Amino acid sequence: METFLQRIAQFGDLEQNVSLKSLTTFKVGGIASYVIYPNDNFALQAIIDICKDSNMPYKVFGHGSNMLCSDKQYDGVIIKLNRKLNQVYFDGTEIVVQAGYSIVSLSYECMKRSLSGLEFASGIPGTIGGCIFMNAGAYKKSMGDITKEVQVLKDGSVVWLSNEECEFEYRSSIFQKHPDWIILAAKIQLEPGEKDEIQAIMRERQQRRFDTQPLDYPSAGSVFRNLDGYFAWQLIDKIGYRGTCYGDACVSPKHSNFIINNGNAKAEDIVKLIDDIQAKIKREFDLDMILEVEKFNW
Repeated sequence: METFLQRIAQFGDLEQNVSLKSLTTFKVGGIASYVIYPNDNFALQAIIDICKDSNMPYKVFGHGSNMLCSDKQYDGVIIKLNRKLNQVYFDGTEIVVQAGYSIVSLSYECMKRSLSGLEFASGIPGTIGGCIFMNAGAYKKSMGDITKEVQVLKDGSVVWLSNEECEFEYRSSIFQKHPDWIILAAKIQLEPGEKDEIQAIMRERQQRRFDTQPLDYPSAGSVFRNLDGYFAWQLIDKIGYRGTCYGDACVSPKHSNFIINNGNAKAEDIVKLIDDIQAKIKREFDLDMILEVEKFNW
């Protein structure tokens, strides 16, 4: 094990025995044996090769804003991209941005440059890589609408995938079918706009989020995807689960498609809430609720 640690430590900032609570917005989860922040893309590839060579499990994290980690120990390596793989370059209306860059920060940088098209993302607490993976969106816009190409570490090679090859759909992309592919960067196409108008839209939507979402509690945002003809929160309300708590895991009274951590929630209580909601909606409406959050280490 000492040899393994010596090998990967030269390729980034290595930490040991890190609580997954500190790596996710849900603030739940067990202890990860190792967390490493790669120095660059070459280092990222080297770390993955060493993990594979050592039969060491690994998982790439962005901001952890869409992750539901179990309470168990994770005897593997969390690879975090947001510390060093977070550069952005502007070329007119086209942007090249690394996967670890904050989508909120990018939306504000674009606003400052009078670039329109990313206003929808100004309240999404994720990284570029995570947002592309989930095809994150709001206000009827999503990453698939503005992403031209995605740079991917695929089968040991770095390739660019076109928008069409990414297979963007509602809260879905090809990357969910290939979790071994790692998003490195993206080319994003925006349009010229008026800075004051862009800023006004972002402020209005930020206020709307504060008014309608429980942003003062740890959560992973929307728990379930909307279904055709149904909003997830409406179905949860119909089964009477708004405000329901299992321990410190609660369906938010403010927005019932949010499960919040009311202090010291256990991941198992969150999952029990999720399972019960899915089962009851299936029984009463014969609808299959689809998770929007990603479960990890279960």
